[in-house]
Amino acid sequence: MSMNSSESDFLTVRGVRLHVRRWGNPHAPTLFMLHGWMDVAASFQFVVDALGGDWQVIAADARGFGLSGWPVAEHGGSTYWFQEYLADLDALLDHYAPSGEVNLVGHSMGANVVCLYAGVRPERVRRVVDLEGFGLAPGKAAQSPHRLRSWLDELREPPRLRHYASLEEVAARLTKTNPRLAPQRARFLAEHWSKPDGEGGFMLLADPAHKLRGPLLYRLDEVMAVWAKVRARVLHVEAVASPTLAQIAGDIPLDEFKARFSAFPDWREKIIEDAGHMVHHDQPEQVAALIEAFCA
Repeated sequence: MSMNSSESDFLTVRGVRLHVRRWGNPHAPTLFMLHGWMDVAASFQFVVDALGGDWQVIAADARGFGLSGWPVAEHGGSTYWFQEYLADLDALLDHYAPSGEVNLVGHSMGANVVCLYAGVRPERVRRVVDLEGFGLAPGKAAQSPHRLRSWLDELREPPRLRHYASLEEVAARLTKTNPRLAPQRARFLAEHWSKPDGEGGFMLLADPAHKLRGPLLYRLDEVMAVWAKVRARVLHVEAVASPTLAQIAGDIPLDEFKARFSAFPDWREKIIEDAGHMVHHDQPEQVAALIEAFCA
């Protein structure tokens, strides 16, 4: 399949230069797509290529990922608060779609962002497609002392990302994480997921500070209170026997874990076979068809 080419915009949002990728007809209905953690906007290329209708797709590299800038605090180093991804989305929509309702598609971390945004600005969102977005296991107060201590320890020795000898090694790393990933897709992603490190190797286009676990616990009751305000119809897309869902849920029974989705006033799900967490890489044709039917 031939690839649709994209154009790049750069917008400065609260002091951070964000890279935005745009595909398709600027006068067509628009799909805004948000990628997951340790990923980039180009991750949606295969879904874009599989879209049958006339669409414009707009996807930004989140702050600290891809070609977007890293926020640098006065004391040096970067900090990332999850709520900032909502603020960045708010600014992007103000720029590209200042009025009316929008269609939001998010994968994993990006899915958690769009689901929250749809509850915070319900009048701005028409449809939400949540690809493997589950939230996190509910935090318990008893975990707080350990979490704070771990955070302080990590600040002393900030995390680092490894370098790779070649693009082939980057592609192999992607394939190791996702064995379903076709070689040509792994190579394409590797080219957008990394850059030369100046020493003959390649480094990932990601700020290592993303590996730092924040000091705050996940507050499920607050998240569900936001979800309850969503007016948009929500389509949740999940892989059969999703390994990510099982990992996040831990020892919580899956039906008990997924009861959280009852907070959405209008929610439905589709399960995709022969796919893992990266459903948009493993079955882009199915994902594209679901998005088009739901957002048409």
